[in-house]
Amino acid sequence: MNKELLIFGAYGALGIGISNALSSKPFNKIHLFGSHIDDKNQITGNNIVNIKSHDLSIEQNVISAFGNIKPDKGKAFFLISTVGGYTGGKNIWETTESDWDNMININLRANFLLAKHFSLLVKESGGGSICFTSAYTSKHEEKGKGAYGVSKSALNHLVKTLSIEGREIKLSANAIAPYIIDTPANREWMTKGDYSNWIKPEEIGEFVWNIFSNYNFISGNIFELKERFELL
Repeated sequence: MNKELLIFGAYGALGIGISNALSSKPFNKIHLFGSHIDDKNQITGNNIVNIKSHDLSIEQNVISAFGNIKPDKGKAFFLISTVGGYTGGKNIWETTESDWDNMININLRANFLLAKHFSLLVKESGGGSICFTSAYTSKHEEKGKGAYGVSKSALNHLVKTLSIEGREIKLSANAIAPYIIDTPANREWMTKGDYSNWIKPEEIGEFVWNIFSNYNFISGNIFELKERFELL
């Protein structure tokens, strides 16, 4: 069976590492979706298609994105979403309605819409798997991360519900829940951090590949990725 991969948020700090890791895997076709794609940063290859996407918290934009993909009973589809954002550093009583809405829209609503329309694609195809990017905070509450944590916790619930409902259409669903990812922005924010402990985006890509390689029985999991250690 042919396999096609969709990566949403393919050109963000996490997405670029995942895209680089998964672009070498045996997918027949890879669709890279991003809001910031230009000639300088594009990942290219014979089986790679770059597609400009827009605000994914708007359903019509998600419908337009999926308009590039055609269902096929001879194909299995795989999707990894790195779509999300962070607003923090405020107690609940300091959190504005705008902060709250932003976290719900980008971390939950956008991923719900991806789940919905990917499920419709898989329903008419040969099966598939979807993986979201949650957060360690979603399962371990932290001060100043209320809106962020709530939106990611709700995403976890979405994943677990989809994993149950998806069985009838041969769809599995999981999420990764990283603590600190080794990105330029995080290094700038935590200048004294122990970077050797931070999970690398490319390592997350390899982990997602392992999930997809066994997608017919790995489902309903929120995988916590807290710290790494160097291999000898």
